[in-house]
Amino acid sequence: MKGNIALVGFMGSGKTVVAKALAKELGLQSVDLDDIIEQREGRKITDIFAQDGEPYFRKVEKEIVGDISKGSKLVIACGGGVVLDSENMANLKSSCTVVYLKTNADVILKRTKDEAHRPLLNVDNPKKKIEEFLDSRSEYYEQADFTVDVSDLSIEQVVDKIKEIASE
Repeated sequence: MKGNIALVGFMGSGKTVVAKALAKELGLQSVDLDDIIEQREGRKITDIFAQDGEPYFRKVEKEIVGDISKGSKLVIACGGGVVLDSENMANLKSSCTVVYLKTNADVILKRTKDEAHRPLLNVDNPKKKIEEFLDSRSEYYEQADFTVDVSDLSIEQVVDKIKEIASE
């Protein structure tokens, strides 16, 4: 395993909670890219999207991925769209074992339905939008080094699976 672990997957797949639990188990530091973006920008991601749009957000995200991928002993919870940029993936893969936390639209909808801070899901039919996103992004997520289907697993089970992968 490389020095860092990067967790990728669609919003609501559990990247943040798994990163925290996994980091604790492995004695590493947990970092959340979305939190770093909000700190650097001094505003919430929903505000970034509303005021400057997704292209601006992706530019900031790319800068931070470049910086954070130079760190060590990290478990990185990546934003759901980080995989859309090939440079982001190259940076992550250079220093991280990239793990895709895969799940289905029903699980994502259940986990995100009451969260207004998800700007891409503030639409009339969020399940349809989730399905569209999953379909269009699956080839990017599949570029990860490993995939863990988290649909029916507890946080502890996901952590155990990733620890298994990391020890190989």
